[in-house]
Amino acid sequence: MTFFMRIILVLLALPVLLAPQAQAQTGPLRIEITEGVIEPLPFAVPNFVPAGAQAAQYGQDIARVIASDLSGTGLFREIPATAFISQVSDFGAPVQYADWKAINAQALVTGSVALQGGQLVVQFRLYDVFSNAELGSGLQFVGPPEGWRRMAHKVSDAVYSRITGEGGYFDSRVVFVSESGPKNERRKRLAIMDYDGANVQYLTDAGAIVLAPRFSPTGDRVLYTSYATGEPRIYVLDVGSVQRRVLEQQPGTMSFAPRFAPDGNTVVYSLTQGGNTDIFKLDLRSGQTQRLTSAPSIETAPSFSPDGTRIVFESDRSGTQQLYIMPVGGGEAQRISFGQGRYGTPVWSPRGDLIAFTKQNKGRFHIGVMRVDGSEERLLTASFLDESPTWAPNGRVIMFARETRGEQGTVSLYSVDITGRNLKPVRTPEGASDPSWSPLQN
Repeated sequence: MTFFMRIILVLLALPVLLAPQAQAQTGPLRIEITEGVIEPLPFAVPNFVPAGAQAAQYGQDIARVIASDLSGTGLFREIPATAFISQVSDFGAPVQYADWKAINAQALVTGSVALQGGQLVVQFRLYDVFSNAELGSGLQFVGPPEGWRRMAHKVSDAVYSRITGEGGYFDSRVVFVSESGPKNERRKRLAIMDYDGANVQYLTDAGAIVLAPRFSPTGDRVLYTSYATGEPRIYVLDVGSVQRRVLEQQPGTMSFAPRFAPDGNTVVYSLTQGGNTDIFKLDLRSGQTQRLTSAPSIETAPSFSPDGTRIVFESDRSGTQQLYIMPVGGGEAQRISFGQGRYGTPVWSPRGDLIAFTKQNKGRFHIGVMRVDGSEERLLTASFLDESPTWAPNGRVIMFARETRGEQGTVSLYSVDITGRNLKPVRTPEGASDPSWSPLQN
């Protein structure tokens, strides 16, 4: 069992922090994400108070990760320590609200960190400065010292949820294709990292081309396509053991674009046979397959609705690449994209309200979102090549791959929120493509 699985949550303020949506409806400290934010909310995160010299560095590092998490959303603006009037040296001492109001901090996060019996103990509190109010008595996280970043992300998730009323997304990971070498001879291997690019680990070597990794609903497995046999085949990889196996292999066929169902027991994918590409469904328990489409066209990139009852996919059955939705058992499909250009790589939001997609029109690529019925289409990005959108666990942020023009062009990851604001790069050691965001970790 990894240290990621061993972090113990000790909940000290159960009604407040387990029900952020209900609690966040009261009090003035509130951000409405869906309406956009012109002025980010100013906040302060002093270094967490250490219990002893050994914990001092953890106190600084944890505070910096929390500040980076919140600032990175575009919804919050950190007030630097150089502006502080008060210094928090005692976690249990009363807050000097006047000092924080004087520097216009609307939210204040304080904390403590200690090493006890080989474990790291992290506590924190959140304050609404202008209301002179503590928003609950905080949370305590206990875990091995090497898990300090996860505990910092968990604090960020709790603060974000309390202020926005939305679920957090910081304590999550991203699997992606790490790319190196010249554009015409790219070496590709699967990699996994924290949502912010930290803790990169490689899951495969660069001996074969790998494409389109996709997390399972529990984040313990990854589906992907590999050319290890010379033909595209679907593999499933256990993230903990890094063991893999071929998931689907029929002679004379090519299988690709796999994705898990919400229950984790079913996989949909595309299979090319005899010049035709259709969508199939595989039951992982019985091994039985079912053909879901049979049109004389290319059907690919399937993605389940969160309730598992429908599948969105791309098809050129109308003569151009468009988006369709069909029942989970196949049958009549409904077209939902009708704008100019071509649509592909649809991904259903974990909230169920939106579908993200890639759009190509007039020589430009876009990442966009639309309602499930195809209405309210909104383009969030535009560049030479944007593709492969994936949703954050809370359904409010999208990560995608962007490639630049020319022989020396590079590919890298970016994120953007669903309002189209806060477009920013995601750091990776090498080039990166095909991201897939995990659910929140347990």
